[in-house]
Amino acid sequence: MTVVEAGTGRLGDEADGPGWEVDPDDEWGVAVIATVGRQLRLRREAAGMRAAEFAAAVGYGEDLVYKVEGGKRIPRQEYLDRADEVLDAGGLIAATWEDVKKVRYPKKVRELGKLEAKAVEIGLYECNIIAGLLQTPEHARAVIGAAQPPYSPDDVERMVAARLARQSVFDRDPGPALSFVLEEGVLRRPIGGKAAWHRQLERLSEVGRLHNVVLQVMPTSCDTHSGLDGRIELLKFADGTAVGRSDGAFNGRPTSDPRHLRILELRYGTIRAQALSPRESLAFIEQLLGET
Repeated sequence: MTVVEAGTGRLGDEADGPGWEVDPDDEWGVAVIATVGRQLRLRREAAGMRAAEFAAAVGYGEDLVYKVEGGKRIPRQEYLDRADEVLDAGGLIAATWEDVKKVRYPKKVRELGKLEAKAVEIGLYECNIIAGLLQTPEHARAVIGAAQPPYSPDDVERMVAARLARQSVFDRDPGPALSFVLEEGVLRRPIGGKAAWHRQLERLSEVGRLHNVVLQVMPTSCDTHSGLDGRIELLKFADGTAVGRSDGAFNGRPTSDPRHLRILELRYGTIRAQALSPRESLAFIEQLLGET
C-alpha cells in the first residue's frame, strides 16, 4: 500500500498543448491511453484525414495529435469532444472520457484516494502545510504553484484537481472518523494572499464543526512536542487492518506491521494530547479569522 501526498512528482512539460503526460510506471493508465489513442488514429484514417488536417479541424497542434494517438499524452475532455464532432463519431469518442478521467491523476494519488475512500478512520498530523484534505482550491494552487523548480500551469491544475478529488471523503455516508492536527505557524502563514488565506481559515472552521471531524491546533507555545520528526498519517479499515506512514520512522515508508503501527499510534496520540483541544482550536481559528 502506498500513502503519499498529492503533488510530489513532476508530470512533464505541457508547453506544446493541452493534455497530460502518461506516467510510464502506471501500467493500467498506459494501456487505457494507448487504446484511446489507437481508436482516434483509426477513426481519423478511416475519415481520410491527415494528422495536419485533423489538428487544424480540432484546433490543436499536429504534434499533440501524434502524441495523443501514440498513447503519449492524456487528452482532456474538450479535446475528445471536439474530435468526436470532427470525425462524426456519434458520441463514441466523447464517451472515452469516462475511462480517460480515471487515469488523468498520478498513480500514487489514485492509490491514496482509494485507501482514503475505504478507510473508516483517518488520522493526520501535518507540520509544514495544511493537510491536502482540508485545502481550498486557491490554497492548493498556491502551495503547488510555489514548488521549485516550478511546475507548468497544466501540471499545477492537474495536481490541484487530484487533491480536491480526494476531498470526496467528506461526502461519504456514513462518513469516516477524521482527525487532524495542524501547526499554529502554518495557520498564520497567508499562503496565496490574504483573501485566499481568509477563505482557507473559513474552510477549516467549517470542517472542524462537522460531527465526524476532530480538528486540533498545535500551539507554538507548547514546550513539549512529539511531532518534530515530521508528518504522521494513519488509515484504519473496516476489516481491522491499517496502514500508516511517518516522515521520521521506518524510512518514511508505508507500513502495515502491527508493531510499527503501535508506535505511530502512540506518537499521534501524544501529539493530540499536546495540542489544543478541539474547542480551543476552533476558537483559535475564529480568532485568526477576526484578524484577517
